[in-house]
Amino acid sequence: MRRCWAVHTARAVRVIRGLWPDRNPLRRAVDRVEAVVVAGLAVAFLVVAPLASFAAGHVAYSMGSRTALAEQAVWHRAPALLLAAVPGAGYDSEVSARWTAPDGTRHTGPVPAPPGARAGRTVTVWLNAAGRLTGTPRQLSQVWDLVVLVTGLAALIASLALLGVGQLAYAVLGRRRLAAWDADWRATEPQWSRRP
Repeated sequence: MRRCWAVHTARAVRVIRGLWPDRNPLRRAVDRVEAVVVAGLAVAFLVVAPLASFAAGHVAYSMGSRTALAEQAVWHRAPALLLAAVPGAGYDSEVSARWTAPDGTRHTGPVPAPPGARAGRTVTVWLNAAGRLTGTPRQLSQVWDLVVLVTGLAALIASLALLGVGQLAYAVLGRRRLAAWDADWRATEPQWSRRP
């Protein structure tokens, strides 16, 4: 375990030393620019990812809490009388039931019911202002789940965008590096091969 840790540490030190700007005459200007780009992208990630996460989390929380509060204010709980029995095995299934809307109108339709419920049993359903069935109103704990998801995705998207910029810079600098090596080889090759 210690050897593995030492190997990883040595690799990290080599990478950092390779990117560190110095006065090495073998290091080309392209290598120095690449080191500056990598450092700039690292700093940009450390700044952009938290800001993007905070902004996305704030927007998700404000929109989600506004929706949750609106649903809780408008949707109503009502009893529904089951008109048929539910099979005893399996998951919740829908059976025909009757309920009264907040405006006093009676409605009949399929509602979710627990397994084994008998005809005549009362189950609770949620209705909107028009008396139509809805799901359970969103809770603030669900909003927080959404906020956590959105903040993580915002950081991921920011890192992927910066990674794309880094790959683009690497490709451009790689072409320049190859062109410089090619020019140096054209100048050096005649001396080695004794060709004009």
